Amino acid sequence: MILYLHGFRSSPTSLKARMMADAMAARGLSADWACPQLPASPRAAVELAMGIARRQLDRAASPRELTVIGSSLGGFYATWLAEQLGCKAVLLNPAVEAARDLATQVGEHRMYHSDAPFAFLPGYVDELAAIHVPRVTLPDRYFLVAATGDEVLDWREMRDRYAGCRQRIVQGSDHGLSDFAQWMPEVLEFTLGDKQVRPQ
Repeated sequence: MILYLHGFRSSPTSLKARMMADAMAARGLSADWACPQLPASPRAAVELAMGIARRQLDRAASPRELTVIGSSLGGFYATWLAEQLGCKAVLLNPAVEAARDLATQVGEHRMYHSDAPFAFLPGYVDELAAIHVPRVTLPDRYFLVAATGDEVLDWREMRDRYAGCRQRIVQGSDHGLSDFAQWMPEVLEFTLGDKQVRPQ
């Protein structure tokens, strides 16, 4: 089971989210896929994600049957959820110090994929600080994919925060991991393991 959490200003129609959705559908696993549109409020976003994750886990024998995949800010949320629930997490160029980094983004914005307006309020920075995870536990539950060419976030912070976890340090690339097709099989292997259903 996968819960995918998109990044700041992004949506379920992002390239990586659509690729993952298609891959799950091709394996007959659409019922095990969720990718909500996250609200701008971090508190509301993690409450929404937690509700979905708990419903997914109701059908699971173990928390590790669920993997939360998070891109950028979604990776920050995914880390918090994994620590709360004991599930696995895949972090795609995750925000490590989200409160620090997004303090500069307070104000009006538009969504990447719809151009819809939204506001990032000053109080949201405090909401991010409240769910900060300074150190992950049980590092075998985590898989970091970090690009050295990330033009938004520092890949070295990601590497250090997730020290001891499985890591794929991608040379070059970019914040959006535009070459995600190359790394998605490894993400699926970590996520689904031997339960992976092959395309028919």
